[in-house]
Formats: sequence, structure tokens, C-alpha cells
Amino acid sequence: MKKILYIIIAVFLSFSLIGCKDDIVEPVINTPSEDNPTETVTVKPVKLGIDLIDDNLDLFENKRVGLLTNATGVNSEWESTIDVLNSKVNLVALFAPEHGIRGANDAGANVDSTTDSVTGLPVYSLYGSTYKPTADMMSKIDIMCIDIQDVGARFYTFITTMSYAMDACSEYDKEFVVFDRPNPIGGTVEGNLVEEGSQTFVGRFPIPQRHGMTMGELAELFNNEYLDEKCDLTVIEMENWTRDMYFDETGCPWILPSPNMPTLDTAIVYTGTCIFEDTNLSVGRGTTKPFEFIGAPWIDAADLSNTLNDLELAGVYFRPVTFTPTTSKNVGESCFGVQLHVLDRDTFSPVKVGWTMLKIIRDMYPSDCVVQNSVYRIAGTTHIYSDSYSLSEMYEILENGTEEFTQTRLPYLLYE
Repeated sequence: MKKILYIIIAVFLSFSLIGCKDDIVEPVINTPSEDNPTETVTVKPVKLGIDLIDDNLDLFENKRVGLLTNATGVNSEWESTIDVLNSKVNLVALFAPEHGIRGANDAGANVDSTTDSVTGLPVYSLYGSTYKPTADMMSKIDIMCIDIQDVGARFYTFITTMSYAMDACSEYDKEFVVFDRPNPIGGTVEGNLVEEGSQTFVGRFPIPQRHGMTMGELAELFNNEYLDEKCDLTVIEMENWTRDMYFDETGCPWILPSPNMPTLDTAIVYTGTCIFEDTNLSVGRGTTKPFEFIGAPWIDAADLSNTLNDLELAGVYFRPVTFTPTTSKNVGESCFGVQLHVLDRDTFSPVKVGWTMLKIIRDMYPSDCVVQNSVYRIAGTTHIYSDSYSLSEMYEILENGTEEFTQTRLPYLLYE
């Protein structure tokens, strides 16, 4: 009798669960409450732009579609955007940024045009001999869309590639669609603006190192402020993303945007420490902590860490380390320096920290620390490499740039 009763109860519960399926399977994220860190609040995971493709299929109806993407182009179910669009629209061409369509190429390496091994579609390179889609490429499509995970840094080349694709869409009268994604390091602005005469592929427009915008927002900004001619732009916005979110609070899958951007921790320090690419110091490429390690064979690690920690910069601790780069500068040599440990990412100011580190290292090792790139391509300014500026004067430059861009971007923010 008890066995029959258990079976009846089990069947009843099964039907009850089916009836409320939507309530029990919807994923949630528990995050600490701002008012009380010991409590948690439940938030809905972010829906990416590509997750909302079915609501926007009319944009692509009866059109030949080109897609600018890489390995980071996936929906919340880990499905490649290439495969998603290939099954839902007339996808006819792929466009590859730096690191290639599958994200395997190293930094700065030319990307060749090829054929995608999965879909058989042509892949046109936009990082090599061609940065802007050509007339022949554009003749193959009616609409171009982009789905790429940015890291929130001005000098990360994906946003410049997007701007050149928008240029081509304007020139050849094609539509441009952005499947929007989170800025992984949130909506905070920090940094100097690219100076006139210092524009490069890693700094095309006057925006700061940490722009605090999504790809969709940047597309709106570029289209209205900086491009010679506006293109026909549509941004498929995310749902549930807010400006105070870091990537680990979104519920979205993290995929390496490039070989030396393995984690969110890397992205958090990157807007500050990437300026060392313009020097003869290693940024730890090829180690387990790229851009978190900064060093060179001629540095006294303990002395440097003590000097930096004495400055009591907010949210960060500098630990002495020894590491051996396997790529880029000082390959195979023991480098001595520091690892940045971010203790509080909300008070940590990566650009300020990066500028401070370079100033201190140049003061400590004036004959050893060498600025190798005369066009200052990463910083976008000569100020940081000049011996005539004090730290307080450098900080003022950063504050002015931050304040100016904060106002410039206001009309183009799509999220709270």
C-alpha cells in the first residue's frame, strides 16, 4: 500500500513540476547585496544580442548576410554565432579580425583570407593587407553584422576593425548590425584621449584607454561623432545588462578573446599595463599571467614592489615575482618584476596604476627602461613618456580625459 502511495505522490509531483517548468528552470545569478555584503540578491542572467536573433530575423530577410566574428561569437548556450546565423539567415561570407576567425593567431600576426572548415564559407581577412572591406568583398553581401567580445580597452583592435567595417557599409550602401555584448570590465571611464597626430590602428578615435562602453554603444558613438559618413546602423541590444556589471556577474560564457587574454583578471589590468608594450619590459606574454606580470632582467623585484606599495594605490598590491616569457620580449630570459594583485576592482584604477608604474620604473632605471615605439601607439599621447611631467601632472591629464569623454559618450549609452 505504501509503495502505491509513493508512486501516486511521485506522479503528482512530476505533473506539478511540469506545470511550473518556466519558474524552476530559469537560471539565476546570486550576487552579494550592495547594502549588506553578507546577503545575496538574485538577478537574471544577461541575454546577449545573438540570443535575441529570433526576434530580429526581419532585419535579415531576403538579404545576403556577412558576419564579422571570431571564437568569442557564441550565444548563451555556447553555440557559435556562425552556426546560429548559418541555420537562420542567408549567411554568405565571414570576416576575420586580428587573431583570426577562430582566435588562434598570435598578437600582430597577419590573418589570411581562407575558407571556413566548418561551413565552407569564404573568410575575408580584415587584419593584414586589408583593414577595411574592399568593394569586391562588399559586393557579396547586402548586410554586415558583428558579434565579437571586446575587453573594454581602446587599443584592443576589434573596435577599430568594427569602425572600418562601418566605413565600408557607408561607402557601399550596406546595412550594419551589432549583436551587442557586455563590456567585461563594466561601464567605468578612465584615461587620456588620443592626441591629434597620434592616431593609429590601436587608437583611431579620441577615446580613453578604458571607455566603459559596449560594442553597440561604441558603434553609435563612432557613427555619430567620428565617421566621415554615417552608415545604416542597428544595434540588437542585450537584456539585463547594467553598467556596474563585471563579466563574471553576467552569467555569460567567457571565451578567450585572444591568446594572451585568458581571464577576466587579465582584462581588468590590461587597460593599464598594456602601455608596457611600447617599452623593452615584458608584459608576461606566454606565461600564465599575461599583463599581470611586468618585469625585465635588470629590475630588482623586491625594490620595485616596495616602492610601488609605498604609494598606497587604491585596490592593488604589487608582489615581487620572477617569470620567463615564452613569446615577445625577453623570450627565455628570467625577468624580475611585479605581479598586480587586484584587491578591490571597484576602487582599482588600472590606467592610473599603469602610468604610475611606468613613471616609477623609468625613474628607478633611467638607463635601462627604453621606450621602443616613437609614435606612442598604445598610450596615444607623448605625455606618459616625457620626463618633464610629475605624477600629479600625469594624473591631471587622465582626469581631464576621463571627464571629457564621460560627457561625449552620454548620448550614446544604451544601458543604465
